[in-house]
Amino acid sequence: MSDAHRFTNGHIVVAGEIWSGAEIVVTGSRIASIRPLEVDAADGIDLGGGWVMPGFIDTQVNGGGGVLFNDATSVDGIAAITAAHARYGTTALLPTLISDSPDRIAAALDAVDAAIDADVPGVVGVHIEGPFLNVARKGIHDAARFRLLDAEMVDLLSRPRRGRVMVTLAPELAHIDDIARLSRAGVRVSAGHSEAPYDTALAAFDAGLCGITHLFNAMPPMVQRTPGLVGAALDDPRPWCGLIVDGVHVAPAVLRIALRARGIDRMMLVTDAMSSVGAETKDFVLQGRQIRVRDGICSYEDGTLAGSDLDMAAAVANAMGMLGLDPAVAARLAAGNPAAFLGLEAERGTLAVGLRADWVQLTSAMAPVATTIGGIRA
Repeated sequence: MSDAHRFTNGHIVVAGEIWSGAEIVVTGSRIASIRPLEVDAADGIDLGGGWVMPGFIDTQVNGGGGVLFNDATSVDGIAAITAAHARYGTTALLPTLISDSPDRIAAALDAVDAAIDADVPGVVGVHIEGPFLNVARKGIHDAARFRLLDAEMVDLLSRPRRGRVMVTLAPELAHIDDIARLSRAGVRVSAGHSEAPYDTALAAFDAGLCGITHLFNAMPPMVQRTPGLVGAALDDPRPWCGLIVDGVHVAPAVLRIALRARGIDRMMLVTDAMSSVGAETKDFVLQGRQIRVRDGICSYEDGTLAGSDLDMAAAVANAMGMLGLDPAVAARLAAGNPAAFLGLEAERGTLAVGLRADWVQLTSAMAPVATTIGGIRA
């Protein structure tokens, strides 16, 4: 059975182009056809100058809807998180586990497998952020939980899974052979919470490390004689870089410079969202520490940032407003690029025939109106 969705009087982002109207025919969960509409359809959806963009894909989501993944490594917990973020246009995400014990890591991996088997909308894998991190760049992570990446953990992380597995580690503390083994197993290995020197970062890229977790945050700044991890990320075109565009984690001017240096091809928006996104009660407890959320900023009592209260619709709006990006480019950073990073570009990330029918409708001010996942309004 097919359903036709007709959008008029607005802007539809299709493969990098912007149409003023479109008819999207969905069969099952996929797009069967898509064509521009030259005239208003009598039975169409009047966008009122608003937007339809490919569904957003977020590779770093610690929580949402009042739930932290660390506290709820279960199908129900994941479903609550994905439902909260669907309200803001996110149609695919990686629940993200903040540094925890090996048993909790195993539970998180198994829970995501179970959620995918249960057809929880929007979950496409898992992000294990730590505990293989550098204590000097711990951020809000609990350093008491840190450990070195050993053969047992490599075995656990390398096992076949129902979805994608992403691991954030400090490459200077990991054996290069372990990075290579994880990469060969299909794990998306990313550098973060790290003091890796420039040469160490390049060696990790050679071994298959393919990502930079929240570029600029939890890593030393680049200076003229010690470019470090930031310099390696900007100098080498291989790694995919996650950007938190909330005006707090990184100054907009720095992000604009990074985009000019690297281009947009392997840049992607992430939220690093906490349980506060989509929750009535904003403050929360993270591994025993009370986190305050004020004016969209999540922080511990000593001022340490603790993730964000950012959603992807706001990240896209900020990318346009703070960074001056064209809407089609912002959509690419929020959808097409993260899909490619995860190796899911043949499934998601753009509005095209054969791909999943995932999209978000937004107002002219980029406020989310409705989200469709697999042809079903979420």
